[in-house]
Amino acid sequence: MSAYDRLPLNALRVFEAVATRLNFGEAAEALHVTPAAVSQQIKTLEDYLQTPLFRRDGRKVSLTAEGARLLPGIRQGLDQLEATLQQMRQDRQSGTINVSTLASFLQRWLMPRLAGFHAQHPDVELRIHTSSDPVDFARSDFHAAMRFGLGRYGDLRTEKIMDDWLVAVAAPTLLKKRGKLPQTQDLAQYPLLHGDELDWAHWATGDTKPMKALPGAFIDEPVSLLTACMAGMGYALMRWTIACTELEAGKIVLASEHLVQHEFSYYFVCPEDYATFPKVAALRDWLLQEGREFPKPPLLKAAAAPKRKR
Repeated sequence: MSAYDRLPLNALRVFEAVATRLNFGEAAEALHVTPAAVSQQIKTLEDYLQTPLFRRDGRKVSLTAEGARLLPGIRQGLDQLEATLQQMRQDRQSGTINVSTLASFLQRWLMPRLAGFHAQHPDVELRIHTSSDPVDFARSDFHAAMRFGLGRYGDLRTEKIMDDWLVAVAAPTLLKKRGKLPQTQDLAQYPLLHGDELDWAHWATGDTKPMKALPGAFIDEPVSLLTACMAGMGYALMRWTIACTELEAGKIVLASEHLVQHEFSYYFVCPEDYATFPKVAALRDWLLQEGREFPKPPLLKAAAAPKRKR
C-alpha cells in the first residue's frame, strides 16, 4: 500500500473550503454537502494528523497554528492538481496529436495538404511517425494511425479515407521512344520497374494469383520507384495517390489506359477513447473530407461515363 492510499484527499478539499471562509455552513453550501458532512471530514483530517485545525467559539471559527501552517501547502497542492487536470482537459481540445502513417503516403499525399489542416486548426500540432507496423496503442503514446489495408483493425475505430488504384506510368521521353504498353502478358520487351504493390502479369490479366515475374529492376520503396520512373529507367506500376502529383505536373505520363483497383484502401484508425477527443476528431474529419475531394484517376472517370448513342 502506498502513502497515497491513506491520504484523506476529500477531507483536504473540505479543509481548504472551511479555512477560506471560516464558516462551516458557507463551506458546506459551496461544496454542495451538508454542514454535518463538512464537520465529519474535518474530524477525519484532524484524527489523521492527530492535531486540531480549527478553534470553534460558538459560531466563530478560526485556524489553529497547525491549521494555518497546513493551509498554504494544501492550496499549493490543489492548485497544482487543478492545473494538471485543466491541462489534460485542454489537451483533448488542442496540443499534440501523435500519429503513425506510411512514409510514402506522408511524402506524396499527406504532406502537400498539411498546410490546409494547420490553417483550419492552428492550435493542433501533429507529431508524425512513419511505419507500416501495427500500432500497439495500449503500449505507446499514439493517438491515431493512417493505415493501408483491408480495414480489419479489431476493436479500433476504423473509417475509410479513400480507395486507391494502380496505374502504369513512364517518363515522357521513354513513352515517346517506346510507346504505350499493351494490355497483355507480352511485356518482356519493355523496360519494366518492379515494386511490392503488384506484379506486371497481375496488372495485365487481372489475375489475383502471382505469376512469373517479368525481367526488370526491383525497388521496394514506392517513392524511390517513382524517382526511378521519372528518371526514365523504365515503366512502373504506381499507386494513384503516389503518382498523381507528378502526373499533373507532366513529370510522368500514363503509359496505358488500363488500371487496377488496389485491394487495399486507406483507413483512419484510433482507440474509441481517443476518438472522442475534439483534436483527434478534427484530424479524422479533415482527412475524410480530403479523401472525398481527392480526384479519381481520369481513366476511371472515362470508364464510368455513359456511352454516347450514335
